[in-house]
Amino acid sequence: MRIGELATRAGVSVRALRYYEEQGLLTSTRSNGGQRHYGDMAADRVHLIQMLYGAGLSSKTILDLLPCVDAKVTTPQSRAMLDGERDRIDAQITRLIEVRDRLDAVIALSLSPASGCTTVDAVTAAA
Repeated sequence: MRIGELATRAGVSVRALRYYEEQGLLTSTRSNGGQRHYGDMAADRVHLIQMLYGAGLSSKTILDLLPCVDAKVTTPQSRAMLDGERDRIDAQITRLIEVRDRLDAVIALSLSPASGCTTVDAVTAAA
């Protein structure tokens, strides 16, 4: 399939696909006219890349993991890398929960009459 079709199928921009190729995360063949062509499994690869990026993994980390994914082989190094990424994500989740809890406290305080904040409802704000 051509790059535009893959972009549509995978729900990403053509620019993202070109970036993935630059990073070595995705491969294509070229027609005589220079157009990129991707295999049938390319959309699955793009979804995996997107999922790993969404989890906060870097291009380099993803690139290091893809050979294991492609070969369906796990190594002590790949498991250690994944464990490290999971630990990093767990720490990030902990920090986000702390921030959310602080935000909840600020919201509660702002709604309290003791806060001295003036509460404006949507009807009053629109007038």
